[in-house]
Amino acid sequence: MIYESETPQTPGASLSRAGKLYVVGTPIGNLEDMTSRAIRTLKEVDLIACEDTRRTQKLLNHYSIRTRTVSYHEHNELTRAPELIIEMEEGSNIALVSDAGMPVISDPGYRLVKLAIRHGLQVIPIPGPSAFVAVLAVAGLPMDKFAFLGFLPAKRAARQKALQELKNSSKTLVFYEAPHRALEMLMDLRSVLADRPVVMAREITKVYEEFVRGTASEVIERLKKKPPKGEITLVVGPPVNAAEGASVPELTISEDLEKVMKEKNLDERAALKLVARVRGISKSEAYRLWQTEKSVET
Repeated sequence: MIYESETPQTPGASLSRAGKLYVVGTPIGNLEDMTSRAIRTLKEVDLIACEDTRRTQKLLNHYSIRTRTVSYHEHNELTRAPELIIEMEEGSNIALVSDAGMPVISDPGYRLVKLAIRHGLQVIPIPGPSAFVAVLAVAGLPMDKFAFLGFLPAKRAARQKALQELKNSSKTLVFYEAPHRALEMLMDLRSVLADRPVVMAREITKVYEEFVRGTASEVIERLKKKPPKGEITLVVGPPVNAAEGASVPELTISEDLEKVMKEKNLDERAALKLVARVRGISKSEAYRLWQTEKSVET
């Protein structure tokens, strides 16, 4: 059955008018997660723009899709996006796919979508799997409010600064992270946001799918014993007042130091040592965090 609202979205529409851009979700691991609509769309469009043509070709071969492909990634999108716009204006229907999941979500595609909209071309989403949505659904953490933040900066100072901006957020936070940075990122997260509940998921929908749950400290200890492999999604719950079960804002290291120095009548060094112990971090981590906060304030 074809619903009236779907009629203008059919890839096989007349080429006498401008083509359309289909943003197509593809499996994040398990090929069975490919939707029938996505398969049909990829078969019927004139061209598929891929983040990595070799990787996408494996998916296309699995479903006997013979459509022509072209590369579209972060290194060529400045020139490739206008080329694709011209093809659509001349009547071609184009599908945009990433290596896995929904394009544009921490993947290339934003520039092409924005340019297509600016040129008055129709942009049509073909929903599919998304790692962070899948993990959120099974995290067991508050979902009434959440923020997807993608990848944090790779450099420590920039990463800590980005985390500082989330200090007073009461939302559940969702990140992507590379396996070789996961431990370091979690240690910074614990330093800045305190020892919150964490769910670390890796290789979602794949053979070695795994979930590690606990406080940030517990997950850190697990990663020290068994370094993670594969693609990682981290879900971080809001700070919780155990007595009331309500989210509460956390003090910054600077605020904590000032409070401890005043209440305990301690100098900076002794106060820093005490604050570090309470937060479950090393004194050197506490000092680095304190210096980062001071640089942000100035």
